[in-house]
Amino acid sequence: MYGLVVPVAPRFEHHENGFGVGHMSPRLSWKFTSPGATVAGDWTQRAYDLQIIRGVGGQEQEQTYHARSNESVLVPWPWEPLHSREMARVRVRCYGAGNESATPWSEWSTVEASLLHQEDWQAAFITPTRLVDAAAPLAPIRFRKRFNLPSRSSPMIRARLYITALGVYHAFLNGQRIGDHLMAPGWTAYDHRLNFQSFDVTSLLHPQDENVIDVEVGAGWYATRLGFHGGKRCYYGSADLAVLAQLEIAADSSGTPWVLLSDDTWTCLTSSIKSSEIYDGEIYDMRRDKRGGTSADADREKTVRIIAWPRARLIAPDAPPVRVIQEMPVVQILDSPSGKLILDFGQNLVGKVRIKSTVIPKGDQVTLRHAEVLEDGELCMRPLRTAKCTDIIVGSGEELCNWTPAFTFHGFRYVQVDGWPTGRPSLGDFAALVMHTDMQRRGWFACSNTHVNRLHNNIVWGMRGNFISVPTDCPQRDERLGWTGDLQVFANSAGFLYNTTGILSEWLQDLSAEHLEDHRKGIPPLVVPDVLQKSGGSLPQAVWGDAAVLVPNVLHLYSADVSILQRQHKSMTAWLDHGIPRGSDGLWDAESWQLGDWLDPTAPPDDPTDTRTDGLLVADAYLVYTTSTLAMMCSTIGYIVDAERYAADAKRLKEAFAEKYISPQGNIMSNTQSAISLAICFSLYKNVLQRRTAAASLSRLVRRGRFALATGFVGTKFIAEALTLTCQSSLAYRMLLRKKCPSWLYPLTVGATTIWERWDSMRPDFSINPGEMTSFNHYALGSIANWLHTSVAGIQPLQPGWKAVRICPVVGGKLEWAEACFDGPYGEVRCRWEIREDLFHMVVEIPPNTTALVTLPADQPSTITDEEASGVWVGSGIYEFHCGYTSTEEWPPRPLLGPFQQDDVEDIWTNSSGVGRLTMAELLARRSDRLFSSSSAGFREF
Repeated sequence: MYGLVVPVAPRFEHHENGFGVGHMSPRLSWKFTSPGATVAGDWTQRAYDLQIIRGVGGQEQEQTYHARSNESVLVPWPWEPLHSREMARVRVRCYGAGNESATPWSEWSTVEASLLHQEDWQAAFITPTRLVDAAAPLAPIRFRKRFNLPSRSSPMIRARLYITALGVYHAFLNGQRIGDHLMAPGWTAYDHRLNFQSFDVTSLLHPQDENVIDVEVGAGWYATRLGFHGGKRCYYGSADLAVLAQLEIAADSSGTPWVLLSDDTWTCLTSSIKSSEIYDGEIYDMRRDKRGGTSADADREKTVRIIAWPRARLIAPDAPPVRVIQEMPVVQILDSPSGKLILDFGQNLVGKVRIKSTVIPKGDQVTLRHAEVLEDGELCMRPLRTAKCTDIIVGSGEELCNWTPAFTFHGFRYVQVDGWPTGRPSLGDFAALVMHTDMQRRGWFACSNTHVNRLHNNIVWGMRGNFISVPTDCPQRDERLGWTGDLQVFANSAGFLYNTTGILSEWLQDLSAEHLEDHRKGIPPLVVPDVLQKSGGSLPQAVWGDAAVLVPNVLHLYSADVSILQRQHKSMTAWLDHGIPRGSDGLWDAESWQLGDWLDPTAPPDDPTDTRTDGLLVADAYLVYTTSTLAMMCSTIGYIVDAERYAADAKRLKEAFAEKYISPQGNIMSNTQSAISLAICFSLYKNVLQRRTAAASLSRLVRRGRFALATGFVGTKFIAEALTLTCQSSLAYRMLLRKKCPSWLYPLTVGATTIWERWDSMRPDFSINPGEMTSFNHYALGSIANWLHTSVAGIQPLQPGWKAVRICPVVGGKLEWAEACFDGPYGEVRCRWEIREDLFHMVVEIPPNTTALVTLPADQPSTITDEEASGVWVGSGIYEFHCGYTSTEEWPPRPLLGPFQQDDVEDIWTNSSGVGRLTMAELLARRSDRLFSSSSAGFREF
């Protein structure tokens, strides 16, 4: 019954909608859906037909291509390449294995190529004629061009604006905002790559009247101050804020379009925004606002000049833009002890405030100061360091309506309002606009413990706030940089929660471009784009530098995009072959300085690298793992010589690591939670004896530490996984549910709504950590999400793109149920389990054209010497599994205490609640009755 399977309209590359793609031959992907709530059982694709319609206006041509293949993700474009500006429609139908019948055709998808070649650009970069002071904040500039469309006998069929800026821009046509992008064109390594955008502006033009195009350009990342200790402006060598715009209007399907170009006939005028800086905020003067383009403006308009093209390549990106994603209301208005009015939005978020409506007397100011936390009832600005995070509106006596800053963003929960003109504002006067790169949400998790759910929600909010064009370390203070190590430890969690392939693939191209610059000697930057060591070399760092290899691996695992590995191959090999200073044993040079297990709980406020675990051991463990990972990737892309070389290197390095750090019995030098966890997860122990010793040592450390975390950025990702791999999951659950500092749940006790940079960024007495560096929105320590997804809920990929999936939930912690869903390249993978009266029940959903290996708790190893977990392979469909379940582990696990110590049992946050969640019966019942009435629906019971 192949009518149960219908392909979804194809997507193009990793592009959000197919409009303005930058590929001549974009690869195609499609998923499958089924009528109602069914999922076809054991359905796999054996062949497909792709159909394309090209051309317009009576010149349409249709072509159909047939292929015998089970691939439905990133299949090659089978036709002649697209030309610049060309539009086409594509659909697909598929054939199931063992049956000649085809599925119905999918819906049509439309793809439109952008400008694909440098020679397609006729426009020039233009900037004001006047010179500016590069040492001072640059005021935004408004560029303008008035024009009339030529008289035509045929109607206009489409108009496209291709645009970018040196800076960040908003564009307007006849007073209407073009698009909904924020901080466009985004932050790239401007010396190498500069994004541009494509917009359909057909509906905004006035065919018979005068038209006015305005483009307002602010400093953005291009010219704002960036970096530490006050930062530096104009890292990219120029204080010229510039725009490049090309408006093309086609009146029919043939002939040359009418083109309006940015050139020296444009004018510019002073913006109503006096300054706009990412760290410091925006100053908006209503008295200078002349957005309408009145004749009075003509007296103020100045000339522009053409500047040389930057050396960067212009790129039509696959990554989605930054947008306003959500609007948050004010929860309460607080009165601080000093009499200040403070808005509380109830959630630490990233974005900006919108003022609904007010009238500010001429010359008066309303000031908005943003902060993440309060201290002693007042706005706490100290963690922001030199960042002002302040927006100022200067009144004109006219109404201010739906105002929000244009070219900045803030990380905040609280906003202090000074100078409000009507005394005390109301809740409805303000809203917070949540901003981030508009990635598609695709992963969800929940369980019976509401505190764990809150933790997971905090992780999601932390990720949202730190994916603003690039993956940043924090969104509030004078930093906001794309730290490679932070992203490396969080990449798996990020890839599950959101479709990060577009944004991280673009970011990796910047990493590669900057990494391979001659002066770097194979050493990746610590931040990408690099504004810290731009003029000199880089500091070789394990974990951070290893992102050059490990992040491409994660992206490939979550997307099945082999081209990422091919494109990054040179960068990956450069790091291992040239960037790492080596000792005679091939491991890191013994004199290498390492960031190591950054910010473990013992690190003092003034020295984040002063941690329990030896930094060199961390570096060497990562070197073994990174080398073996690169060997696997080289094999995947067919670089067999490299694969064999790196596999041999990994084997030698593993032996050298064991010789250097591990005793024959399995004791490890630097006997810490992080060191042992790395060695377990990276398979650095030689045999079962050593693994048994490691398991016992890790158990002893955890229990003697009363289940407190003793890990930093590196070890935190691996501690729960290591305990699970050594069949000690009860200890992992005990650590998860601890509520005293340091722990994952401690921040909840003081009201955290995101993940912090330090375990004790806020102390139990609500005082703020005195360290110079403490952020309240920093995703690295949220890497525990990967364990929640893969072990607690029990779903993870076995093959790239989740073509094959492993279902293996690890039950514990007195959880009554857990569930997860991942909407991956092939469709939705779902798993929900629950414990009822000593019985384990599980419902699993596997999408068409994929398979899964399912392992029940009864089949999982209980000791470190047991055989590997067994399981049953299933195809697509919805399945119910059940088995007897009786926990054999003590709960709660007891700490190892001295004679004068007492067990802190109340330290476990055990509150469980099923409120708002479906029971197993309800989950099955919400499926269509056809699920049970037809074997082809894929329902099976085990």
